[in-house]
This record gives sequence, structure tokens and C-alpha cells, in this order.
Amino acid sequence: MSNPSTFVIVGAGLAGAKAAETLRDEGFDGRIVLIGDETEQPYERPPLSKDYLRGEAPREKAHVHDAGFYEANAIELLPGRTVLGLDDAGHRLLLDGDETLAYDRVLLATGAAPRRLDVPGSELAGIHYLRTLADADALRAALEHAGHLVVVGAGWIGSEVAASARQLGLDVTVIEPASVPLERALGPEVGRIYRELHTANGVRFLAGTGLERFEGSGSVAAVRTSDGHSVEADAVVVGIGAVPRVELASDAGIAAGNGILVGADLRTSSPDVFAAGDVADAEHPLFEERVRVEHWANALNQGPAAARSMLGHEVRYDRLPYFFSDQYDLGMEYSGLAVAWDEVVFRGNPAEREFVAFWLRENRVLAGMNANVWDVTAQIQSLIRSGAQIDPAQLADPDVPLASLAQARQPA
Repeated sequence: MSNPSTFVIVGAGLAGAKAAETLRDEGFDGRIVLIGDETEQPYERPPLSKDYLRGEAPREKAHVHDAGFYEANAIELLPGRTVLGLDDAGHRLLLDGDETLAYDRVLLATGAAPRRLDVPGSELAGIHYLRTLADADALRAALEHAGHLVVVGAGWIGSEVAASARQLGLDVTVIEPASVPLERALGPEVGRIYRELHTANGVRFLAGTGLERFEGSGSVAAVRTSDGHSVEADAVVVGIGAVPRVELASDAGIAAGNGILVGADLRTSSPDVFAAGDVADAEHPLFEERVRVEHWANALNQGPAAARSMLGHEVRYDRLPYFFSDQYDLGMEYSGLAVAWDEVVFRGNPAEREFVAFWLRENRVLAGMNANVWDVTAQIQSLIRSGAQIDPAQLADPDVPLASLAQARQPA
């Protein structure tokens, strides 16, 4: 394919790096520029709260490609650079150093930034957020000298960091406004399993309370909760969600809200601007609503889909959301999207932490999570896509093959 065009990718994370790879794989021989605001080469984020944080995996294992990949594929990697503005009409990017870069098409894979706490004492040293390799390095160094870690927020980052810290031998206290970990994502039934998992591994869990302030002189020494507890802290990790980095798009007049708005083809309101990864709020053909997914699998698959769309291929991104988490001896995979449901059905024994959970509405499977049960993701996703009304008793019965249920359209 002979094409003199310049395609620029803003954001050198997993989505951006895989998009660049795909452009070359699809035969694009124009100029590819991959810009990242970190000095690191592109890397994956899941190890940051797990094996990399614990010192069990080398830095290189997190990299998306080996060091020579970008030069070998004529991909201009610009690490440590900041894109300050996007001139949509002029098809130009403004970079730091008063440099401009013309493009024919651009992919925004700018990701998300940790949501910050604004409470008294939030400027103290020793309060960590975990998003980048540099964040993980700083936290890992802090954990080497800390006796007691306080984790604010029991979502995925908070729960995984708490587990890693306990595996490193630290005392850990988790502060969470909800009654159980991961309640927003998984609901109380499955959240209770995670609470029992953490408490069984020695985590002190302060539920139903918020954070009033951090205390200390220069560096954090204690955390004061909204119900009056004072918790000693040698280090703190805050994991209270992330905010999509939409400013580049919105400042350029490109439609954005809870993410940069894109269609199923991952094209924005501007015909030569695309978005993928954590920042993309995409129309989903199956759910018939917008979905923004902050997980590894979405970045892995949506970046390449956006690259194909940039090349003019017909793209209809309809992959089901999928993510995984490893905490202590419990590994899980989750597929689907459950925001509101009327029943949770378990197949297997949650008490033994070997089960599949299904979130149902009107007897239709919205999402499924397999915990220490493997090689069932394809069947779970088939159930979700089928839209079949399933008898919950059959769903709970391990003697009924999951693969057979997607075809068994039971009456409600």
C-alpha cells in the first residue's frame, strides 16, 4: 500500500502501541508518529498493582514490544513529549517546545488519570496514586520501609494493592465507603466474597466510612476517617477511580463527556480524529448505549480496531467488556456489563472460592465472572450475546453444560 499520509497517535500506552503495530500489519507505509508523555516505552498496566509491585517481575515484562520494535517498523516513538493542543481545522498538533506536527489522521489514546482526593493533608509526602511505572516504582520503594499501609478505596486498584502489600508482609487497613470491596462493580453478593478473602488474609477493613483528612508533619503519619477513627499510616495508596483525559479533544471542539464520544467505528465527531482505550466513550452495538471501559483487554483490542478504521476499513467494535484480577489465591475473569440486575446466580461453591457468578435481569445473563474456574469465558460470552432467557436453576447446576444454555431459549 503506497500512502504518503501521516498518522499520529497521541498516547503511548497499550492502545496506542497496538494501534501503531496494526497500521504496519495492515500495510500502511506512511509516516506513523507515536507520542507519549512518559519517558518509558509503551507498557501494560496490570503488573503495576501485582507482580511488578511485589518485585516478582522485571520491568521489561510490562513492555508492549521489545526495545527495537519501533525503529524496526519505522514508527517514530516520541517519549516524554506533551501534546498541548489540537487544531482540528488545520490538522495540526501543538507539542511542547513550540513544535507543530501536521497529520492526516490522528488517534487519541490519552487514557485516564487517577481521581485525586482534595482533603486536608492531601499534599503530604507518602500519599501515593498508582497509574504509571514511575508511580509503581515510588510505591514499591515506600513499601520496603513501611510497616502499615492504608488503602483508600476498595476498587480494583485498591484491592489488588492491598493483596500485594499483605503478600509482602505489611499490615494493611482498607477504608471504603461501601459495605464490601468492589461493590459498585460486582454488587454485595460477590463483594462479600472479596471482603472475606481480604480479612482471611489479615486485612483490616473499615467499611461504611469515608476519609476526613490526612495527618502528619511533612509526611503522612495517620488517616482520620469520617466516623472518627485514626489509623496509623507509614504510607497511603488512594484508589478512588480515574477520570478520562478528554481535554485535548474538548478544547478542540470535539464532542466529549464521560470520555471522548465515538461511534462503533471509533471515529469522533471530527472525521479525521479517532479515539480508543480508556478515554473512548463508544457506542456499543450489542448494548445499544455508550460504554467506556478502563481495562487491559479493551485497550488491547480497541487500539487495533481504531487503526483499521483510520485506514478506511469497515469497523464495528462490539467486543464484550472483559477484565481479570488476581488477589492472593483467587484469580478471576469477568465478561459483560452489569449495571442494574435483579438476581445473582452462583454455579459452584463460593465458600471454597471456586465458582462462576452470573448477573441476571429478567433471566437474561448480563455478565459472568469465573473465579478459579477456567476455560469458560467463551461460553459465558455466548450466553450474554444470545440474549436467551435462562432458567436460573439450570444456570446454577454444574451438570448442565454452559455451552448448551445459550441455545436453550427458556420462557421468562
